[in-house]
Amino acid sequence: MGTSDSEMTLGDCGEHQLIERLRAYCLATMIGDDAAVFAPPQDQQMVFSTDVLVDGVHFSLGMASPVVTMTPFDVGWRAAAANLSDIAAMGATPIGMTVGMAAPSHCPVAVIEDIYQGLAACCHTYGTAIFGGDTCRSGVLSLSISILGAAPPERLIYRHTARPGDLILATGLHGAARAGLECLLQPEWAATVPTELRQLWVHAHQHPQPRLDVVQWLWQQSPAPRVSGMDSSDGLADAVLQICAASGVGAILSAEAIPKLPYLDPEQALAWALYGGEDFELVLCLPPAIAPDLCAMAGNHAAILGEITAPPEVLLQQGKTLRPLQHQQTFQHFSR
Repeated sequence: MGTSDSEMTLGDCGEHQLIERLRAYCLATMIGDDAAVFAPPQDQQMVFSTDVLVDGVHFSLGMASPVVTMTPFDVGWRAAAANLSDIAAMGATPIGMTVGMAAPSHCPVAVIEDIYQGLAACCHTYGTAIFGGDTCRSGVLSLSISILGAAPPERLIYRHTARPGDLILATGLHGAARAGLECLLQPEWAATVPTELRQLWVHAHQHPQPRLDVVQWLWQQSPAPRVSGMDSSDGLADAVLQICAASGVGAILSAEAIPKLPYLDPEQALAWALYGGEDFELVLCLPPAIAPDLCAMAGNHAAILGEITAPPEVLLQQGKTLRPLQHQQTFQHFSR
């Protein structure tokens, strides 16, 4: 008696049959050879990024730990969104991505297909595609995604170009992804949160939205504005600190100007906004002449949070108090 699709594992399926199943989620014209071939857009520079996501570290399907924080579809969406956010952070538009997948033999084939459905859905939403990739056996489920983008040289966004007098703008609400994760990890606490807020926070954690809309708006501006920035995947505080270090400048960030989650204690909301991470918004430094227009375009919760300064200190202002913005609370791999 054969194994049904719902019960089939990767061990039952085998590599070649799995690849045939995954072809459906990839760009047909790119599949079948040893590598994908495409012509780079004329007069644009290529942007390339790689991201590794591991079960039990970046997401939890209940395979590497008893905790479940995402469905396989969510894992795929979030993996694609994280990579698209890196492209947006460089001021580029996406061309396509390749996906490397490693998984245990006992992993159900349906889990892998659902992950690819999430990957493909996010790519389709943001006008790009999966070019192909690779698969192999591993003791833990992991994804390695390489993404390609492109931009005219004058449209690229770097971290090292911020100047004193620039305004610091964040494109969306920070802390929501962390709050969503806490709802999933602490169901008893989550039950006390109003249903609408809880759903919004969990959605922010599981289905982040890369801010390619901001890139499109910036491309429409003539002449090309000088913009420095990065995304906030490791937290709002980390982004400001990284930009200032790369640019050799400082900043004053206003705690009052940072949009905060409702319902939470104000200090908790501020801490999660600064250090929660994985909101995948953009943190940009740009001249005062253009910052208000971009803030208006970016929609709800976009805000001008502070200003770049010549002295290299990065300070957080709360009322009349100025204190250094901390490094150590941001997430770092390999830290103890």
